[in-house]
Amino acid sequence: MRDARFDETIHAPLRLRICGLLRRVDRLDFALLRDTLGVSDATLSKHVRTLSDAGYVTSRKTASAGRSDARRVMWLALTAAGRTAFDAHVRALQEIAGPSS
Repeated sequence: MRDARFDETIHAPLRLRICGLLRRVDRLDFALLRDTLGVSDATLSKHVRTLSDAGYVTSRKTASAGRSDARRVMWLALTAAGRTAFDAHVRALQEIAGPSS
C-alpha cells in the first residue's frame, strides 16, 4: 500500500468532491460535473483552476457532435499526479478516522 498524505489543495470540500467524481472516470464533461455538484460555472472554474495549477486536473475542449453551433465541450480529467494525490489523501483521511467498528 502506498503512503497516506494529507493534501490541503484536495481537502477543500468541493475540490474533494471534484476529485472523487473524476477519479471514477477517464474524463467528465464540465457541464455534467457542474450540474452534479450543483454549483455555478464560476465556482467550478475557480476550483478546477486551483486543481489545474497544482497539476492534478487537465482540461481539453472539443467540438460538440450534438450541437449545431460553435460551442465546445470542456472535458476534465485527473492527471496521474492527481490520481496519486487523491488516493494518498483518502488514505490519510482513513487513518485519521481510524478503523470502523
